[in-house]
Amino acid sequence: MTEETPPADVFDEFDDLESLLQYSLEEDHEFLAWLNTSVDNVGDGTMTMSIPYDEKLTNTRPTADPDEPADLHGGVAATLIDTVGGLSLRTAIDDPFETKIATINLNVNYLRPATGDLVATADVIRAGSSVGVSEITVESTTPDGETKIVAIGQGAYRIFRSQ
Repeated sequence: MTEETPPADVFDEFDDLESLLQYSLEEDHEFLAWLNTSVDNVGDGTMTMSIPYDEKLTNTRPTADPDEPADLHGGVAATLIDTVGGLSLRTAIDDPFETKIATINLNVNYLRPATGDLVATADVIRAGSSVGVSEITVESTTPDGETKIVAIGQGAYRIFRSQ
């Protein structure tokens, strides 16, 4: 995934980074917009994003209880891990919008099926001069209302800083 830099005149329209990033997701990333991805929180070296549960994103296991919600496809969690991991690096660099970021490695470990909204929090481990690393935790609500970690991931990203 490569993050594009928004046009310079767009910056003046927003009061905070969270709103600007949400605008960018909706305007520049059709797949993420189709998934209804949202930017929930932006901090220094951290970011939280979410994707709401939607049946169009599910797979039904043959042994699944028909009264229980179907499991979200693992690719949805992987997409969220990749996206929030890369975007969180923008919070840890001096020139966040004069920089392009591209995924160079992504590791996802699935811990249990996701049957509710996905909420992913990324923490920047290191934002070096050309490579950044983020660790990501994805949570989902179970049918009985309990929030559990459903996946963890780590992403390495190439940082293309302006010259």
